[in-house]
Amino acid sequence: QVQLVESGGGLMQAGDSLKLSCAASGRTFSSYAMGWFRQAPGKEREFVAAISRSGGRKNYADFVKGRFTISRDGAKNTVYLQMNSLKPEDTAVYYCAADTRAGFLMVPKETQAEYDYWGQGTRVTVSS
Repeated sequence: QVQLVESGGGLMQAGDSLKLSCAASGRTFSSYAMGWFRQAPGKEREFVAAISRSGGRKNYADFVKGRFTISRDGAKNTVYLQMNSLKPEDTAVYYCAADTRAGFLMVPKETQAEYDYWGQGTRVTVSS
């Protein structure tokens, strides 16, 4: 079992920066890859970014490349999503997820079905 708790969401203005955190517990942190997904109002949940178990491989959705950065801290059992140059279209509930079947060096996956544990989400609202 893996427990995931997101934090850091809030009400922002376009152009602002925000850092989301996802604290993990229950299993050895390095034993699973991590991903961030988001669900905007009235839309399907979509992939945002993912990071491998080692932290050495990262994967980003095209719409966040150059603006968002995913990272993980093994000492704190936490994965982060640094979001810069926020846009109104980034408004969504952001979820972190764990892929416990990922190989250590595997490219982290974009498919939601590959992730078997999910947090409750943290809301980010960006006004123009």
